[in-house]
Amino acid sequence: MTTPKPQPKRGTPDFQLLILTLLLVGFGLIMVFSSSASLAVVSERFSYDALYFTKRQLVFAALGTFVMLIAMNISYKKYRILFFPMFFLTLILLILVIVIGRTTNGASSWFNLGNLGIQPTELAKIATIGYLAALITKKGERIRQWKGGFFPVLIIVGVVAGLIMLQPDLGSTFILVATCGLIIYAGGASLKHITACISLVALGLALTIGVGSLINAISGGQSQADGNYKVGRIEAFLNPFQDQSGIGYNLVQSLIAIGQGGVTGAGYGEGVQKLHYLPNPYNDFIFSVIGEEFGFIGTALFLFLYLYFIWRGIIVSLRCPDPFGTLTGIGIMGLIAIQAFVNIGGVTNTIPITGVTLPFISYGGSSLLVMMLSIGIVLSISRESTRPAKEEHVKSVLKKDYRSSR
Repeated sequence: MTTPKPQPKRGTPDFQLLILTLLLVGFGLIMVFSSSASLAVVSERFSYDALYFTKRQLVFAALGTFVMLIAMNISYKKYRILFFPMFFLTLILLILVIVIGRTTNGASSWFNLGNLGIQPTELAKIATIGYLAALITKKGERIRQWKGGFFPVLIIVGVVAGLIMLQPDLGSTFILVATCGLIIYAGGASLKHITACISLVALGLALTIGVGSLINAISGGQSQADGNYKVGRIEAFLNPFQDQSGIGYNLVQSLIAIGQGGVTGAGYGEGVQKLHYLPNPYNDFIFSVIGEEFGFIGTALFLFLYLYFIWRGIIVSLRCPDPFGTLTGIGIMGLIAIQAFVNIGGVTNTIPITGVTLPFISYGGSSLLVMMLSIGIVLSISRESTRPAKEEHVKSVLKKDYRSSR
């Protein structure tokens, strides 16, 4: 009589990565409260409720935790199939949001769902990462070829990036392209092909900025009024104090907040710039509030925690023996790292402001939900590297077969 052969047990999720994720989400909740309470309590729009933003973020944090726990208990190999329909669904959503989406600050990036806003771009990021990881794994060594490997992948990235640019959302476009570039490089693509693409993108960006600056000069400096916000952000980056009440206002207020934090900070909840000076303090500029209230020491500790979190996720991904798992994990952690750099770099005047959230910290349900789903996938990948050794599984099966034969 033949007994059914047991399947090898799955390993345990990486405990450090799980705890670090929950710590970041918890810290994000207390910072959303600190940065939004003083604004919400005096506004009829927010029902004079100091907890208005915090309660909404808490709902998404709870939902995100639930989604993360489910995602990490699904074998990451199943995502290889799921990413295909998810990717094409996001393409449809990206097209629809341009046509019927809600326009906010000049960008059609949101769907209204009751009192909530859904941003398809956030889902598009993780869907594109998974789709590319599966495609590059399937191509194998052919990714080094131009016609049958690199070019089709490039077309996919170009289509998604083009749809996001049409909203327009320059920050998310840059983050997506940079993340996809990281996956393509990690997948073994030719450095010559990658360098050529980077050169073309840089040339196109330079031409866009140059033409925009020329138009701005001819029109007498009315770049923002005419909708050329990209040029306005470049000008604010180069010299924010030249027009402190105009294009440089947001950045100047951010720098003042960080500067006022000093070494030890003003203390939690004691920041001043969030009181109707700093725009969107609970969203794009939440790092500025952290800098003012916790100072250099607190900010340094926060950044250390963030960097360790990213490092841990990369280590977990590299330990996976499956190229698909490795590429997906590197893509997800690369996305988080690049988006964090773009957010923090913008508010500190390291790079031009692009208006993106700080992952796990900024207010935003769509962003938090997708980020926690992504970490759930990385935690699922981590279970592969901690799975009991295959040899031990074979020994146990042989032992049981031997006993049954007797």
